[in-house]
Amino acid sequence: MSTSVNGGGRATKVTKLDRVVIRFAGDSGDGMQLTGDRFTSESAAFGNDLATLPNFPAEIRAPAGTLPGVSSFQLHFADYDILTPGDRPDVLVAMNPAALKANIGDLPVGGTVIVNTDEFSKRNLTKVGYDADPLQDDSLSSFQVHQVAMATLTQGALDGTGLSKKDAERCKNMFALGLLSWMYGRPTEGTERFLREKFARKPDIAEANVLAFRAGYNYGETTEAFAVTFEVPPAEFPPGTYRQITGNAALAYGIVAAGQVSGLPVFLGSYPITPASDILHELSKHKNFNVTTMQAEDEIAGVGAALGAAYGGSLGVTTTSGPGIALKAETIGLAVMSELPLLVIDVQRGGPSTGLPTKTEQADLLQAMFGRNGESPVPIIAPNSPGDCFGAAIEATRIALHYRTPVLLLSDGAIANGSEPWLVPQAADLPDLRVRFATEPNALDGSDEHWPYVRDTETLAREWAIPGTPGLQHRIGGLEKADGKGNISYDPDNHDRMVRLRQAKVDGITVPDLEVDDPTGDARVLVLGWGSSYGPIGAGCRRVRGQGMAIAQAHLRNLNPFPKNLGEVLRRYDRVVVPEMNLGQLALLLRGKYLVDVRSYTKVAGLPFKAEELQHVFTEHVEGVGA
Repeated sequence: MSTSVNGGGRATKVTKLDRVVIRFAGDSGDGMQLTGDRFTSESAAFGNDLATLPNFPAEIRAPAGTLPGVSSFQLHFADYDILTPGDRPDVLVAMNPAALKANIGDLPVGGTVIVNTDEFSKRNLTKVGYDADPLQDDSLSSFQVHQVAMATLTQGALDGTGLSKKDAERCKNMFALGLLSWMYGRPTEGTERFLREKFARKPDIAEANVLAFRAGYNYGETTEAFAVTFEVPPAEFPPGTYRQITGNAALAYGIVAAGQVSGLPVFLGSYPITPASDILHELSKHKNFNVTTMQAEDEIAGVGAALGAAYGGSLGVTTTSGPGIALKAETIGLAVMSELPLLVIDVQRGGPSTGLPTKTEQADLLQAMFGRNGESPVPIIAPNSPGDCFGAAIEATRIALHYRTPVLLLSDGAIANGSEPWLVPQAADLPDLRVRFATEPNALDGSDEHWPYVRDTETLAREWAIPGTPGLQHRIGGLEKADGKGNISYDPDNHDRMVRLRQAKVDGITVPDLEVDDPTGDARVLVLGWGSSYGPIGAGCRRVRGQGMAIAQAHLRNLNPFPKNLGEVLRRYDRVVVPEMNLGQLALLLRGKYLVDVRSYTKVAGLPFKAEELQHVFTEHVEGVGA
């Protein structure tokens, strides 16, 4: 700890920390997502490692001042490699009574609460069930509470700008951002530049937000209420160019890159759906990379257009969430039958039906595996973090093009909306995904016909002939086709052969072996995960190892087909634990395929696992095996 003197002459203690978790919470109209995103951007620019967890209502503008209307943004930033957005906030910024009540239970004893007192009216307190003002009784005595009249101070700072009282008050989130930026030494230039660019068409609003941001920063400098600032040094990263990225943005960039390295035009057919819509929004900005986006009238039209684009020689992509996958199932089956490359992205959310549109879940695995009629195998890939989405999109495209098959990519809400630093890859390091289209007739009987279902002997992929290529007229479709020739066939033996060929093609896809993190080499318990559980599992294992216990961790990116060495890995350990945000779907598949009695730990609360809860689960299993 060191002491410095600020510009106003007041002595301020500076405390060095290695990590901090901050949660901004307020009404869905209070701008908490923007506030958290800006603090995140500045932390990324400063050089911290970080992870975020946005959490917001399904309604665009939920009822003001109510518990269901609370929107929050949690950020974990540190001077070392971190894996999760944090279990509990060290600092809670509560813009109203609802935000306080909804989040105070997560704050540890001794945590800091910064409260916007202007919203603590009797009416607002009653609305969320407070019998008394928690700022006036002793209910918050176990926390460090800072009461700040943010709305009043913001209005004072904007007095003379000509803005109405209502418009001025809307800038209070920038006051909060300025105050927290001062407390944690965040850069300010980037936020001011961002505000001026965001509101370029409304310069008076831009300057009002900048003034409010500065007022919050200056309040921290001059008030006696905040006598301590905190310093979280930059983290050490491998050399390279980094940027903050969300999972949806990484998927969009991965699709653009896949189009470039394959030499194919990209076509996205999509219907907006939470939490996948941002992929459509981002891809629509990149027409200069030969990307065409179509916002379809419904899910079925979106995937149909994408499959049609694939038939025409493009990289066909469709994006959706679980409810959309249900509607796209028939067309995905058509892609299986016609054996065309198609990238289907499912950003999972809570279900069934409309379910929990803004909450996360991992409950679409069995739908991805079996959610079509008949035997219709589809490769499945699941990224483990926001940054991993880029590489997952490239890998999914490789499989789709090389093996002529639709591929399902399973992201989820936590990955899609969360963010982290991402090492921007060098273009020269990306794989060559160029494809060869059929140019000459390939009939095996020596005729001048083109047979669409003649296969490569190694991959079992059929040739891809672009419509209009002279002499390569051919038939594909949803009815069963004769092996080789592609004529409609109802022959039982042919159907049996084609079903087995399609399955063998997927089973034969080359995927990397599963890597196991077992530092001591003598662990008896293996924790196996997939998707966004990677971070919490890793953090939980770190804690267990910190207790002096041995535990191994592995994470599946390829879920169909599984890595070739998965069975051997599972049998190497006395106990296998599989945490999932569903009711045990991967565990069911593993038990059925490998006859291993894996132990499930499941959660379907719409929120990610916490490292602390997994630590307790893993400790019990390690001790159980030891007994």
